[in-house]
Amino acid sequence: MKKILTLTLAAMMTISLAACTSQKEEKGTEAVTENKVVTEKESETAAQESEVQESEAQTEQETFGAGITEADTVESEKDTETNTGADTETNTNEATEASTEADGAKVQDTITVTSLNGDGEKTEVEVPYDPQRVAILDMAVLDMLDNWELGDRVVGMPKSSQIDYLMEYNENKEITNLGTLKEVDMEALMSSEPDIIFIGGRLSAQYEALSEIAPVIYTATDYDAGLIQSIKNNSDMIASIFGMQEKAAEELAGFDQRVDALAKAAEGKTAVIGMVTSSNFNTLGNGSRCSLIGNEIGFENLADNVDSTHGNESSFELLVSLNPDYIFVLDRDSAISTEGAQLAQEVMENELVQKTDAYKEGNIVYLTPTVWYLAEGGITAMDVMLSDLEAGILGK
Repeated sequence: MKKILTLTLAAMMTISLAACTSQKEEKGTEAVTENKVVTEKESETAAQESEVQESEAQTEQETFGAGITEADTVESEKDTETNTGADTETNTNEATEASTEADGAKVQDTITVTSLNGDGEKTEVEVPYDPQRVAILDMAVLDMLDNWELGDRVVGMPKSSQIDYLMEYNENKEITNLGTLKEVDMEALMSSEPDIIFIGGRLSAQYEALSEIAPVIYTATDYDAGLIQSIKNNSDMIASIFGMQEKAAEELAGFDQRVDALAKAAEGKTAVIGMVTSSNFNTLGNGSRCSLIGNEIGFENLADNVDSTHGNESSFELLVSLNPDYIFVLDRDSAISTEGAQLAQEVMENELVQKTDAYKEGNIVYLTPTVWYLAEGGITAMDVMLSDLEAGILGK
């Protein structure tokens, strides 16, 4: 019995010890597991911290690198801006200089043209380019400037010469009266302070005196070349002074065709060309006023042995003896407004003239006085002159 009790107690003790051992092992295992978990957590935390540190270090490195790059970029941009600015300034200066040079090439202070001197000989004259103050002593030139819309440049003119389509200049109080086409008021001319002076043949003797005031351009009709060609030459030269060559050429373009039409109608026809002055009839040759009729239009001028600009005084008996197909009449007295003068038509209406074929056929042509006598050589003047001939010859 005791033995049985002893064995039973031993067994129970063994079981108790095993249980304790098992519990210890479980606790140990749990502790180990717990420690392992803690260790793994700590390791994971450490790893994360390490990664964070590495990330921060990398970020700092990148930031530092970026800082350098940004600084370099800023500096580079500054250098670029500086260099670009310098280059731009240099280019701008070069462009400005080039522009100035280009502008300088365009800006022209003077121009040298071929004109006539006081003896009627060709000479080169240096004049201001595109002059702003112009003295007019030749109505043909005023005609040209009016056509080119440069009339506001006129500071002086002979207001005794009156042409219908140019009367606005006579009436302009800001334009100084310079006297007449033959006698200049020198004091008035000087007070007008012209940059350039234009004259015609009536003032050729005063060329030198006028040149002391301002450069003088003297133009005249070259009767060998013809009136039309003279107008082209003179207008081209004068237009070059004002930079108006293209416009001048355009305005003259239609004249040749009109002359050709008149020349066909005049072929084989005879004429006497004359000027009525002081109730007398002076015949005109092809080398004087109205030369257009004999030279370019082509009428056979039966009184072409005259070289005077005012013609030769003739008798009406001469007209009867010559008996031309046409008689062309210029009324000088009307052109210069001679007081009390008899009109050309009144002078020509006489018994002797009425015997001529020209009178019988209605072929006495009265020319516009002021234009043919005062403005021959102008652009509008040429238009009026051709219109006179077209009306008298072609019936237009």
